[in-house]
Amino acid sequence: MTSRPPFPSLLITEDAFVPQGAFAEAQAEFLRPQPKVVEELDALLSEKRIGVVAHFYMDPELQGVLSACEHPHVHISDSLAMADAATAMVEGGCEHIIVLGVDFMSENARAMLDAGGHSGVPVYRVAADPIGCSLAESAEAKAYGAYLTEASRTPNALHVVYINTSLRTKAKAHALVPTITCTSSNVVKTVLTAAAQVEGVEIFFGPDTYMGRNLQRLFTTLADLDDAQIKAIHPEHDAASVRALLERFHFFEQGVCVVHHMFGDQVAQQVREDYADAFVSAHLEVPGEMFEVALERQRAADAGVAGSTSNILAFIERKVEAQIATGEAGRLRFVLGTEAGMITSIVNAVRRHLEAHAGSGVEVEIVFPVAAEAVSQAPESELQILPGVSGGEGCTTAGGCATCPYMKMNSLDALLGVVRAIGAADDDLSRFHPHTYTELVAGRTAADIGGEPILHMRAFQRLGRLPAALVTDVQTRHALLTSEAAEPGEERAGS
Repeated sequence: MTSRPPFPSLLITEDAFVPQGAFAEAQAEFLRPQPKVVEELDALLSEKRIGVVAHFYMDPELQGVLSACEHPHVHISDSLAMADAATAMVEGGCEHIIVLGVDFMSENARAMLDAGGHSGVPVYRVAADPIGCSLAESAEAKAYGAYLTEASRTPNALHVVYINTSLRTKAKAHALVPTITCTSSNVVKTVLTAAAQVEGVEIFFGPDTYMGRNLQRLFTTLADLDDAQIKAIHPEHDAASVRALLERFHFFEQGVCVVHHMFGDQVAQQVREDYADAFVSAHLEVPGEMFEVALERQRAADAGVAGSTSNILAFIERKVEAQIATGEAGRLRFVLGTEAGMITSIVNAVRRHLEAHAGSGVEVEIVFPVAAEAVSQAPESELQILPGVSGGEGCTTAGGCATCPYMKMNSLDALLGVVRAIGAADDDLSRFHPHTYTELVAGRTAADIGGEPILHMRAFQRLGRLPAALVTDVQTRHALLTSEAAEPGEERAGS
């Protein structure tokens, strides 16, 4: 058997970071940020009453500085919590919001602030150029339009759209078929609740293909459990109802995130063979091979987690707490099956637990399932390497994805530039505002109708049920389609 190099990893101890491999060195370089930079940013954010919301996938330099700030209105999370955090910051006295992420994240924050009566509070990106997203762009393609048209012609259809899409996509979708947004944190509960609440509902999920396949795999696994186990997960379901759901669950088959795309068969095989003793995490967006490894470990001995970035972080913290509670020293290994930017939040969380239990002897190793080729040469850097191949995507067919090229358009220098400019009379920051959609969709602005699916999700999060307005919309369109189908010579809606 051919010998292969181990994946790079970062060992976290009570008082040190020990990177193994060039890629891990590049991640670890910024875990202890320069104090002067932190002090300047902290002072400016407080003085100008600025709130900052950032995604877990920001680069480690930016996350390292943000994590070290004492300003209370700095928040790093997954996309679900970002817009809610921005609203809370404004209600807490912030007069400006900066969003560090791709463009749909700043659009979502803008829409939610407007919906909350805070339209006068400016929202800023930190790049003058558009910050795209391969997954969001796949939902703008004609193929997704055709998928939605099919949904609009299907009685009892509900569109569950991943929040990682533009407001334009959400608006055009909602105009065709009743739509609710979801995130990787709540998609399972959203689909299960919809199937229980709306009799005969046909669920069209998109645009993320891997997430769709993984959801199908999850529900198939769920249907094999006994009814008591299923009801512990969702009290309104049993094996028969989950099998019925599977017959009415559809997903788009042409939507991919470049970050997760490369966590495929070769990576999964090496994890199985070389990391048999490790805990394995897999984001819902990764290909089925890696997702299956995480599910196998989870089912076998609670040694895996398949879910959102927040789920992954919570799983790691839980395992560290449990090891500390045993009173025994030891090393825990976690394979990180998502974007490497998660490492800053993981390190901060793990260090809090280790420092709170000084002398425990517990160590945590985070393994990055990425090949050496996913590091490019950078002679000007102190380490002379940077995450990412020369093309900038940080992916290789041999190893996997390292970092999101779009998220990395947010930099520390860019953030400082916008923060310094806020409030300066001679600075025009309009080019840093989220995109404004002026076109009309079904007689309403794209921002207005596109915000509705997000508000439906927020109501669902609050109530634990689909909001009545959304259920009524599904039922009304169902009645219209079935009545038109019963009338000979009439074309069906959407044709």
